Amino acid sequence: MTKLQMRRRAILAAAPALMAAPYVARAQTGKPEKTKVVMAVGGKSALYYLSVTIAETKGFYKDAGLDVEINDFQGGAKSLEALMGGSADVVAGAYEHTIRMQQRGQPIKGFALIGRGMQLAIGLRNDVAEKVKGPADIKGMKFGVTAPGSQTQMLVTNWAAKGGLKASDIVAIGVGAGASVVAAIENKSVDGISQADPALTILQEKNLIKIMVDTRTMKGNQELFGGTMPAACLYAQPALLTKTPNTAQALANAIVRANEWLQTAPPEEVAKAVPTAYLLGDKAIYEKAFANVRETISPDGIMPPDGPGNCLKFLVEGDPKIDPAKIKPHYHMQRRSTTTAEHAHPADALHFFQAVEKALADVEEILIVGPGSAKLELIKHVHQHGHALVPRIVGVETVDHPTDGQLVAFAHKYFHAKDRLRGTVP
Repeated sequence: MTKLQMRRRAILAAAPALMAAPYVARAQTGKPEKTKVVMAVGGKSALYYLSVTIAETKGFYKDAGLDVEINDFQGGAKSLEALMGGSADVVAGAYEHTIRMQQRGQPIKGFALIGRGMQLAIGLRNDVAEKVKGPADIKGMKFGVTAPGSQTQMLVTNWAAKGGLKASDIVAIGVGAGASVVAAIENKSVDGISQADPALTILQEKNLIKIMVDTRTMKGNQELFGGTMPAACLYAQPALLTKTPNTAQALANAIVRANEWLQTAPPEEVAKAVPTAYLLGDKAIYEKAFANVRETISPDGIMPPDGPGNCLKFLVEGDPKIDPAKIKPHYHMQRRSTTTAEHAHPADALHFFQAVEKALADVEEILIVGPGSAKLELIKHVHQHGHALVPRIVGVETVDHPTDGQLVAFAHKYFHAKDRLRGTVP
């Protein structure tokens, strides 16, 4: 294959409803096709999933026309199993699962980002920490994770790899989230934990653990991953987004609304908005923990441009079975369709377009697909602000709710044609 055929290309699907994450739109163009939705989540009491709870207790799901039943599992891996088994319509879980499933040939689609920072930390019991100078020293140790296969385990595996260890060199024990995490450290059934708040802060306040790896602040994510790290998001089977786009959009709207509320809500109001059991017996510590992780909550549900790449790199570092060649991170973005949303959130609209422009900085050929209004908004922005992208646009097609098959056909039509003109294909 010649160098010209290896050109970076992108399809921008500027459609009314979000279809294939990473980007979220917020204009709902109709009533949800399916109002009763079953959502799976692994460890709902953790701050990692706070937006899910806030959308529930503040009535944001109902406002969007949905009746959401939330099933809480031990960890993210169990939630994924529920989705694949058909007992859940959507999952609030780690974005990394969408990459892992792509490796297995399962096209799980992520949408509506909840966390732009991982929000997890690894802590060792104080008596154990005294013997550990680095990750090479944790061989044979037992770590309490939400559930085996969840992102909490992946963080430990990644840390172990930095010390030259394999995943099999440590033991991951599912302890769930919340009070059970505190108990696992207190009764010394584990040597350390990889968990989310508020359990971590409670254990720190009790002086029971020493934090070894911390991603509960954006500074921590920058130091460990070099930028943002997509954490929790909504993800589902493609059918939810293609066959019931308004339902998917309603879910996204509710989560984004919760994200936005959390940006400015006083910690004491947040504590009042969650079930009392989530406070783990100490409201003040819960409020402190929330204030510490607040900045890692996505302000708008939009995937940062560096997010998918950082997540893939993180997975590859900790799991040699992940083959980057089989993962195709693509910029398949959906855009709000009505001018109402544009007028109501002009700053958000500009932020969205700027994110698109940044994400496409090193893409050489761009195909734009979508309905008239959404497509024209995007093209208008490119001509006014993203002049460098104008000559890279190879085609524009008008179509509502494009399917994956249609996008592939359009890509073949335009990109193959360009290759023929260059003489790089017969």
